Amino acid sequence: MSIASINPTTGQQLQIFPTFADDVLRAKIVESERVFQEYRHTSWTQRSQWLHQAASLLRDDRQSLEWAKLMTLEMGKPIEQAISEIQKCAWVCDYYADRGAEFLAPKIIATDASQSRIEYQPLGTILAVMPWNFPFWQVFRFAAPTLMAGNVALLKHASNVPQCALAIEDILLQAGFPLGVFQTLLISADRVESVIRSPQVKAATLTGSEPAGASLAQAAGAVLKKTVLELGGSDPFIVTTSADLDEAVAVGVKARLLNNGQSCIAAKRFIVLNAIAPAFTAKFVEAFSQLQIGDPLQSAIDIGPLATLAGLEQIDRQVRDSIAGGAECLIGGKPWSGLPGFFYEPTILKNIPPTCATYRDEFFGPVALLFTVPDLDAAIALANDSPFGLGASAWTQDLVEQDRLIRELESGSVFINGMVKSDPRLPFGGIKRSGYGRELGRMGIREFVNIKTIWIK
Repeated sequence: MSIASINPTTGQQLQIFPTFADDVLRAKIVESERVFQEYRHTSWTQRSQWLHQAASLLRDDRQSLEWAKLMTLEMGKPIEQAISEIQKCAWVCDYYADRGAEFLAPKIIATDASQSRIEYQPLGTILAVMPWNFPFWQVFRFAAPTLMAGNVALLKHASNVPQCALAIEDILLQAGFPLGVFQTLLISADRVESVIRSPQVKAATLTGSEPAGASLAQAAGAVLKKTVLELGGSDPFIVTTSADLDEAVAVGVKARLLNNGQSCIAAKRFIVLNAIAPAFTAKFVEAFSQLQIGDPLQSAIDIGPLATLAGLEQIDRQVRDSIAGGAECLIGGKPWSGLPGFFYEPTILKNIPPTCATYRDEFFGPVALLFTVPDLDAAIALANDSPFGLGASAWTQDLVEQDRLIRELESGSVFINGMVKSDPRLPFGGIKRSGYGRELGRMGIREFVNIKTIWIK
C-alpha cells in the first residue's frame, strides 16, 4: 500500500510514500519504549532547551516559508494562514519549555503523614492520531507538552499530509531531541488499532471526526488505555441587539472561513436576534461577496480549495440537501470552477428547517448557516440544540446577557465578543459528542502523566 500527497489546488499528485511493513512498524513501537526508558531521565532544563530550539527553527520559517508552503501545497491552506500556523507552533513550544517544569512540580499536601505529596511522572509512549486541517499546529500542541513531560510520541498523521508529518519529525530531530523520541508512522487508518493494542503504547489522543474518535476510544477501552478526544463541532455564533454589528460581521466572516472553513472550532451556526437580523444579514452577505477565491499560494487570496475531493463532494451534497429541505441560499451554493482543484464558493444558507437531515450536521467547508430567533431564550435553546459542544461565540454588551450565555451555553469554551480560538495558556476541548479531555494550559500537560500520591511516615 502507499500514501499519496495530492495538491488540492490542481488535483495533481505531489509525491507518494510506501506504508510501513509490519516488521518496520513493530520495530518503531519497540524502539519507542527503549528510548523512553532513557529519555524519562533527562532533565527539565534539557527538554526545555530542545523545545526552545524547535521554536527557533519554526520562527525562522517566516523567512524561507519552507513549511508554510508545504502546508499550502499539501492541503490548500491560504499561505498567510500557513505562516501564522507555523509561528503559533513556535509559541506553544516556548510556552511549555518555560512553564512545563512548574506545571509538573511536586506538590506538598498536609496530611497525617510525616510527608505527603503529589508527583507527576511520565507514562511512556503516547500515540497521536492527528488531522490534516491544521497539520502542524495540531501536532505541536500535542507534542510540546507530551515531550516536556518526559513521554515519547508516535504520530499517525492524516494520510493526505505525509510530507508535513515527516517534516515535523525532522524539525524535532534538528532541535536536538534524541532519535526515537518522536516518530512518524506512515500507516493506514485500519492499522491504528494494532498500535494501540501494543503493550509499549500507554495512551492515545485523537483530533478528528466522531467515527474516528469512537473507533479509537473503543480500541483503547478494550485494553484499558486512556484517551483524549477532540472531535467535531457545530459552534454557535450568537449576535444580540446590543452587539457591535460591524465588528461581529468582520469577525464572523473570519471565524467561519478561516482555513477555507475547515476547522472544528469554526463558527458554523450564526444565530441572530430578529430585531437586527436584516442589518446583520445584509452586511454578512456583502462581506462574503467580497472574498477572493483562488490559488492559496497568492497572499491576496482569502479562500483556497478544500483539502480533498471527498470533502468537496460532501459539502456540495450537504448544501444541495439543505436547499431541497427548505433552506434559503443567500450566496454561493455550488463548486467554483476557476481552477481545476477542489474549490467551493463561500456560501450562506438561511434557516435550515429542523426537519431537514442536515440541520444537526457539521458543515466542514466555507458554508455559514444563518438562523433568526425572537429573543435570547430562543438563541440559547437553538445553540444547545446540537450533538456537539466544542466552542461558542456570543456578541453582546449587556453584562446580564453575558452572564447568562457563559452559564447556559453547553460547550467547552465560551468567547464573549471574540472569535473562538485555541491558546497555549488556556485548556482546550469539548463536551457532548465533541469529545473529552483537555489539551493546552496546565491541564493539557497533566493528561498523560501518572498523578502519583507519595505518603511517608
